[in-house]
Amino acid sequence: MSIDHATEGLQLYIVGGAVRDALLGLPAGDRDWVIVGATPELMAARGFIPVGGDFPVFLHPITKEEYALARTERKSGRGYKGFTFYTGAEVTLEEDLKRRDLTVNAIAQSMTGELVDPLNGAADLSAKILRHVGPAFEEDPVRILRLARFMARFTEFVVAPETLALCRKMVASGEVDALVPERVWQELARGLMSAQPSRMLALLTEVGAANRIMPELVLNPGVQALVDRVAQQGLPLASRYAVLCLDTPELKALATRLRVPSDCADMARLLPVVLTAVARLGNMLRAEAVLSLIEACDALRKPERFDALMRTACYVDDMSRATCEAWQSWLHVVLAVDAGAAARLASAPDQIKQTVRAARLAALQEALPSE
Repeated sequence: MSIDHATEGLQLYIVGGAVRDALLGLPAGDRDWVIVGATPELMAARGFIPVGGDFPVFLHPITKEEYALARTERKSGRGYKGFTFYTGAEVTLEEDLKRRDLTVNAIAQSMTGELVDPLNGAADLSAKILRHVGPAFEEDPVRILRLARFMARFTEFVVAPETLALCRKMVASGEVDALVPERVWQELARGLMSAQPSRMLALLTEVGAANRIMPELVLNPGVQALVDRVAQQGLPLASRYAVLCLDTPELKALATRLRVPSDCADMARLLPVVLTAVARLGNMLRAEAVLSLIEACDALRKPERFDALMRTACYVDDMSRATCEAWQSWLHVVLAVDAGAAARLASAPDQIKQTVRAARLAALQEALPSE
């Protein structure tokens, strides 16, 4: 590691995920830096840019990486924001590491490459165990969500029994009720984009958190297996969320509770429509039914979403790739109709919409396989 002018002489350490992933042989992501023995005034004098809200975090003047002062924290209220932080120059690296969530995330690396591991996180990495650092874990309900997300990402890891017990205690005490929707969605989305989302869902269910933070969501083994299936195919977040919600009737209530982005909520609403329509039609294709589904999905305005819906349906319902591609081609047939030219054939202004639709039906009738 090189030392630049801004950091020269400072006690610098890389902490958290970058160290963990390097020890696991995984690609390096963003690095989190901790500085020991410094003050906000010293950081400003070195040209660092303060950006922290609750506690001092600074951007490097050149690389723009984040550097945080070593800190301790004390519970002062409900939820993940209910903490008071202390960042005095006398706070040690070990004290900073002890406030973290899991032992595997509480390993630091010095500028010379030396590991600082007071909580035996490296041993837990080798044993593939996710274990909480200490009793303070239960003070922050977000840590349950992060633990669940790590289960989805690190598919060979298990949770230590004492950590599971602590999570159940947090749920029973009502601590998870203080979670804000934005943070629940953030962690849920990251878990859905991981290798095996069903492990996240299973952990949340096992400790009783799923019913508390998203009671509308209906989970069963079949849905969880389908979520893993579309994850293995690399489908985007909206598709994964839509599959997650396949057995959930209260889609609007769930989306409202979690403040789900509109693209994800729309995919969850439309995927059952597509699956039902395609199954009902089977080989008995009619231009009217095909166009009606295209219209119901607003595919003329959002063709990319319709393509995504069909790709998702293909993996959910074992629809053949040829069938999926056929539906996509029929959409392109409809899109290719010159609506302006068709409109000019209308006998009156109030007939324009009907005339354009008739032109689209005629194009589809030519494109569909004959009986």
